[in-house]
Amino acid sequence: MFDKLRNVLKDFVKAVSTKKLNRREFQNIADEFLLELVSADVAFPVAEYLLESVTDSLLNERVERFSDPENIVKEKLKEKIINIFREAGEIDFINLIKRKILEKKPFVVLFLGPNGHGKTTTIAKIANLLKKEGLSVVIACSDTFRAGAIEQLEYHCERLGVKLIKHTYGADPAAVAYDAVEYAKKRDLDVVLIDTAGRLQTDKNLMDEMRKIVRVVNPDFKVFVGDALTGNDAFNQAAKFNEEIGIDGSVLTKVDTDVKGGTAISIVYATKKPIVFLGVGQDYNDIIPFDIEWIINRIFGDECETFSNVN
Repeated sequence: MFDKLRNVLKDFVKAVSTKKLNRREFQNIADEFLLELVSADVAFPVAEYLLESVTDSLLNERVERFSDPENIVKEKLKEKIINIFREAGEIDFINLIKRKILEKKPFVVLFLGPNGHGKTTTIAKIANLLKKEGLSVVIACSDTFRAGAIEQLEYHCERLGVKLIKHTYGADPAAVAYDAVEYAKKRDLDVVLIDTAGRLQTDKNLMDEMRKIVRVVNPDFKVFVGDALTGNDAFNQAAKFNEEIGIDGSVLTKVDTDVKGGTAISIVYATKKPIVFLGVGQDYNDIIPFDIEWIINRIFGDECETFSNVN
């Protein structure tokens, strides 16, 4: 009898101290967060998905009567964003390479993405990082389309002390990649990094070119390089490259600028693959492992790490 009375009292206390969130109350809050996400460079389709998902999970849920609905939505939104990153998984890029080269050399990495997003500089940074880890590297200039592409890579390779495999402009990009892999095999080198042409992700010739490189060298890892400043465009670009070529992970560049972090969410949502590194400056050492907390803090305006002393 006392157990039954205790349960009745619990239900009564819960009823008077809690309330259900209703759709009208919810909609205004959701609309505000939608605008905040878009202004933080989250692609509109991704922002819509997040708010719909939050609405579905919170609607009619009982909450404390005097709690702040806006704060409830914010915390649930953070949870949904973190889940996007966690479902994509994590990759320790350096340790992955070290494990794989015990079985087969070289480990071949193909870099994809539009021009101007920092592919070549990212390759130089990763080559520097690999050398610091005691790994031997050769770089292939399979961008035989863009004027100055070969010279740009030559400059980086000379500074880093890394061998560059190149052909002439207009040459077959897949042939350059093949020669780099063969060079590495003959000299027992650990890693081949392949730079590629950009142009637009909608360019059919570009995608055919990328597919041919993949067929010829069968890369172990395909990296999409995205610019943190491009917002909605990064979502479309990443989705297209992933659909046409398939990617294994991404690098997000230029996050040392006035970036709010949303592009990272868009890329991961579009590809369902993790971001491996963040580019945080122009120096070779300005590359760091991806950090979920940094992205969350950026989007929601909390204090976040600065990059002034990253080495």
